[in-house]
Amino acid sequence: MSETSSALEGEEPGGIPIRNLWLLMLYASDLFRTNGTKLVDREDLPDGLPDVIGEVLAHAVAERLRRNLHRAYEQRHAILDRVRGSIDVLATESGRLLERGKVACRFEELTIDTPRNRYIRGALESIARIVEDHGLRRRCRGLAHDLGNMGVGAYVPSSREVGADRFGRHDVDDRFMVAAARLAFDLVLPTESDGQHLLSAASRNVHWLRKLFEKAVYGFYRVVLPSDWQVMHGHVLHWPVEARTPGLDAILPRMETDIELLHRPTGRRIVIDTKFTAMLKSGQYRDRALTSGYLYQIYAYLRTQEEADSPWPTEGVLLHPTVGDAIDEAAKIQGHVVRFMTVDLHGTAAAFREQLVRIVEPARGYGLAFGA
Repeated sequence: MSETSSALEGEEPGGIPIRNLWLLMLYASDLFRTNGTKLVDREDLPDGLPDVIGEVLAHAVAERLRRNLHRAYEQRHAILDRVRGSIDVLATESGRLLERGKVACRFEELTIDTPRNRYIRGALESIARIVEDHGLRRRCRGLAHDLGNMGVGAYVPSSREVGADRFGRHDVDDRFMVAAARLAFDLVLPTESDGQHLLSAASRNVHWLRKLFEKAVYGFYRVVLPSDWQVMHGHVLHWPVEARTPGLDAILPRMETDIELLHRPTGRRIVIDTKFTAMLKSGQYRDRALTSGYLYQIYAYLRTQEEADSPWPTEGVLLHPTVGDAIDEAAKIQGHVVRFMTVDLHGTAAAFREQLVRIVEPARGYGLAFGA
């Protein structure tokens, strides 16, 4: 398989395989279509990737069902007792319908049985046949069954027909759902060699990659975590200022978290700060050390929000991608647990998932209390 690699900021080239950049784009839904398209070739799927596509598609469909499924006006042709829309004169006369008190009509009808919804139903049924996880398979088939019960037909339109669909203001979120459905049908992966299929091209811009990693982690938790977890992105924190001069607000640094996870039943809160650099760098007194500025930043996030911490102090996670060295260390600093973790972007989709899930699991060890 031909793969390209994009290095982490500050590291030598030869880092992230292109297939894992695509995996990040899949989780970072709003970045999935940002860098244009390129011709790609079909390749063997990496382990577990059909399950990732199925999970993302099932989550997107379930979210859409909570907000009412897309409806649109579709052209209909029917023989009716009264005139609706325009009369199909040829069909009416040739069938001698007027003699029986009938008329053939062409009209538009607001319906849930749209090409887009039929495409989504077909994708769920398609991906259900190849996913390995039995629970996910049942979930995909159950959602497809629900769509059928709601009136969505079983006929699957072509990708070209769905590609001509236009998204309105109120259904813009369907873009990613349709993109995931297309992947479920095609299951193509980007490579360096030209092929016959169009897919989003991965950028090698470091700033784009840094934002992609942050958005992918956020998107992953939105898809994977159960509904009793609240997943927040770009949450602004307030400094606990007791008194201030008139001009302070203009110069006070802004605190904005990358990702926050809140477990509603228990009140457990995790602040995740993502970085697209190597976690350890050469220091003045040792060969490799944590970047002090990153540690100060997460420390400020935790300490300034102590009044809102209930029933236990907020946990902090400094999360870096890596292409080799795995790090999972922790410390308890003035009552707050801070973890220093990496996720391997050179591994499989299943390994990527396992490492991110481990962050929210109650970790134990090192004589520290990491939650119940």
